[in-house]
Parts: sequence; structure tokens; C-alpha cells
Amino acid sequence: MISASVCIDVPDLAKGLRFYTDAFGFSKISEPYPGVAVLRIGDVTIELLEKREHTRPSPNTRDVRRYDRHWTPVHLDFHVEDLNAALDKALRAGAVKEQFFESPEHGSAAFCSDPFGNGFCILERKSR
Repeated sequence: MISASVCIDVPDLAKGLRFYTDAFGFSKISEPYPGVAVLRIGDVTIELLEKREHTRPSPNTRDVRRYDRHWTPVHLDFHVEDLNAALDKALRAGAVKEQFFESPEHGSAAFCSDPFGNGFCILERKSR
């Protein structure tokens, strides 16, 4: 059996915990090692990994971690009933709204980033 979670690098674990608990309602379920926190909401688990800015993610790259807005091919999608309420909550916690796509027929979407430059989307669930 395989289980999986998504790991998110943050420069400061306490700030990361504060953002993801305040913005989305995650609860910390453990801190198995220094600099690692496991969070859960419903059946979704994420891990926050404290990684200092400008450290290399691999010895095989010259690239370094940076926490201004950066592009990554992997991001989180949060599916919600009330997009505006969820977006307001995320913005109050420190998110940045980058784009808003309005579609009454299919459900609207907000494209955002967390305070550490990691992109995420908030997607409105539409009843069909």
C-alpha cells in the first residue's frame, strides 16, 4: 500500500504553520523531526519543511530556494463551496491574489500564492 502527502518548503516553520492553519483550517497532527510539521484537513495531509532561503534543493543543481513568488509545476488546489469566503480568509492570513477567473456556469477560481511564493488555487465547487 502506498500513501502520499505533499511537502511544502517554507523558510520559517512557525510562520508556515500559522498561514496554513489560519488560511485553510489545517490542524497540526505532529512534528516528527525538528523543522518538519505534518498538517491535516479532512483526508488531505501536507508536510511543511523548514528550509532556509538560498539553500540548494539538490547537490546536482545550482538553483537555490527563494521565497519570492516563483513558478513550480506542482501546486495545491483547494475546492470550496464559498469561493469569496475562502479567498477572504486566505488573504487575511497572508495570501496574495494574483488572478480571478469568474464563471457562474462552471465555478469561479482564484489563483494565489502563499507568503512564501508557493502558488495555489481556490476553486469554487458547483453543484450539478
